[in-house]
Amino acid sequence: MRALYVLLLVSFTVFSFPNTHFNVRDFGAKGDGKTLDTEAVNAAISKASQAGGGTVYFPAGKYLSFSIRLKSNITLYLDAGCTIIAANMQEHSGKYDDPEPNIWGDSLHYQDFGHSHFRNSLIWGEDLDGVSIIGPGRIYGKGLQKWGDPKPGLGNKAISLKKCRNVLLRDFTVLHGGHFAILATGVDNLTINNLKIDTNRDAIDIDCCRHVRVSDCSLNSPNDDALVLKASYALGYAAPTENVTITNCAVYGYDEGTFLDGTYQTTQLQAPDKGVVTGRIKLGTESNGAFRNITISNCTFQHCRGLALETVDGAVLENITVSNIVMDDILNAPFFLRLGSRMRGPKDAKPGSCKRILVDNVVVTANNPQYASMIMGIPGYDVEDVVFSNVYIRIKGGGTKEQGAVVVPEKETVYPDPQEFGKIPAWGFYIRHAKNISMRHITLEFENRDYRPAFVIEDVKGVHLSDIQVETMPGIPVFDLKDVTNLSIFRINNLKDKEYKSIKTLKL
Repeated sequence: MRALYVLLLVSFTVFSFPNTHFNVRDFGAKGDGKTLDTEAVNAAISKASQAGGGTVYFPAGKYLSFSIRLKSNITLYLDAGCTIIAANMQEHSGKYDDPEPNIWGDSLHYQDFGHSHFRNSLIWGEDLDGVSIIGPGRIYGKGLQKWGDPKPGLGNKAISLKKCRNVLLRDFTVLHGGHFAILATGVDNLTINNLKIDTNRDAIDIDCCRHVRVSDCSLNSPNDDALVLKASYALGYAAPTENVTITNCAVYGYDEGTFLDGTYQTTQLQAPDKGVVTGRIKLGTESNGAFRNITISNCTFQHCRGLALETVDGAVLENITVSNIVMDDILNAPFFLRLGSRMRGPKDAKPGSCKRILVDNVVVTANNPQYASMIMGIPGYDVEDVVFSNVYIRIKGGGTKEQGAVVVPEKETVYPDPQEFGKIPAWGFYIRHAKNISMRHITLEFENRDYRPAFVIEDVKGVHLSDIQVETMPGIPVFDLKDVTNLSIFRINNLKDKEYKSIKTLKL
């Protein structure tokens, strides 16, 4: 019997599990909001890594810190009442990790500084596997810069991940996240769920990533994009962003800080680019690689710019579906599809392509009479195979006949944003340099009299329009057509059903 007892004791000793939870307070963190806890936090992460992985636990408290360095198989758990605060170099003795060298980081020829460097962040990781940041706590980027600045010691991102795998970000809140609240570049198998971000520039940037799921997030970012997919050259090669689902998310352009405090202020009128407040979902602008196999569904936009799908640096943008969307108080173009030739990247690159895009079940209210929804390629490069169905758009209206005669500049090489093109001569859709455009079950209304055509269509090959109801003013056409081939119209207002092989100029 004694021998059996000894054997069992030895067996339990051999197979006992190590402690996989590491409380940062056990490593000296004070959590008082005054003492720098950088060393204690990184010590806890290192200890967990040495143990083969584990959870680094932040109990309630205010943890002032410079750069926190993630490692593989580590979970940061931010408990209720926990806030990780980004320290400020001018107030505290310390600095963020220096931005690493990147020969592809020339802001004049490639992507911006902020996209090209990763270690100058509050929390960062590189070449990691199995990383999570979870829990109901908060990250407050108080000491972060919102502009790219090469000065050593400054930090400009709340969370930055490069070339990682199997990453989970869930349940926490970010306030004032700097240039990027979250920047993920070259990350495979990324899940982002139930985040609330109220920030001074981009909320979430997903760049050169594959197999991504973003769901149940609320993102407020008046000064820049809320949720943006990119395919930059930051890794030194053109990598795709593909196989992405975005669902059940809400994006806003409220004044910074007023989303999380529940006051939802709208006093800010412009973003730093001199356009209206931003806060949207976008694909682009950095677009060297490719965008493929992306779905955006069950999302709401409020008091912000509309949805933008942009490829201007040579990327293929294809196989995109957008469904079950509500846009309220949209401040520029509800939809902006742009194929351009900015070509910021390798010198031998050529314009890309923009094709196979389906938009279905959308309700829009838009308040800026300068704009319309815009589908725009450039001469020789068409936006192709676009379908809009079951779309209701109600605009503020107020456009004049003079605005209806405006000629929209090409601006092939400029930064792609609706504001760059000035006033738009249509109030519903402006379509130019496109092929195979289909619209069905569309309703367009205005609150105030608008003396522009609902549609301006120019240099388009293949337009199929059916079951469209358009509010009009007397003497103002529904369609202003120029250089259009293979046009068919069915059940549109009181227009006669007809097919046109070729149109030089025509107003219907």
